[in-house]
Amino acid sequence: MLARSERTRASILAAAETLFAERGFAETRLEDVAAAVGIRRASIVYYFADKPALYDAVLADVFGGLLARIEPVLKGAGALAERAITAVSTWIDYVAERPSTARILLREVADGRAGREPPLVRHTRAFHELIEHVLETGGNDASEVQLQVDAVHLASLVTGSTVFFIAALPALLPGEDFEPL
Repeated sequence: MLARSERTRASILAAAETLFAERGFAETRLEDVAAAVGIRRASIVYYFADKPALYDAVLADVFGGLLARIEPVLKGAGALAERAITAVSTWIDYVAERPSTARILLREVADGRAGREPPLVRHTRAFHELIEHVLETGGNDASEVQLQVDAVHLASLVTGSTVFFIAALPALLPGEDFEPL
């Protein structure tokens, strides 16, 4: 069982994830996160120094959870093509279970704060490195072809197409029972 402070921290992260996904970084206030959790704003500062630190922790939680699911798939046994298909399926399942992932990605790209590296870049670097490693080492079968593909472009292509599809699905299939992102 989690200690009270761990439960409070987890509640803050969950509320912040929802609000950042709905409103974006700039429009989310610590007061709103505190109200969603049922604590005072000052209590958030006990766990996170400021709003950028909280946002960074949300991104670490969201993308750390995704990486934990995808890494064993891509580094696992089997043909590279099979692992890639399973990784894409894993990604889609993750976004379906945690729709804030797609919302945060879209908001981060749309909001793009000039003058500094977007926080998203820091949290997706591990994915690019993983994909690069898998592409460099190829498949487990020596007969598989080495691919000369840029890892960032490949990850962006898969992410962009699936996020668009997931976000656009309710509009593309009206009348179906989909929860919009």
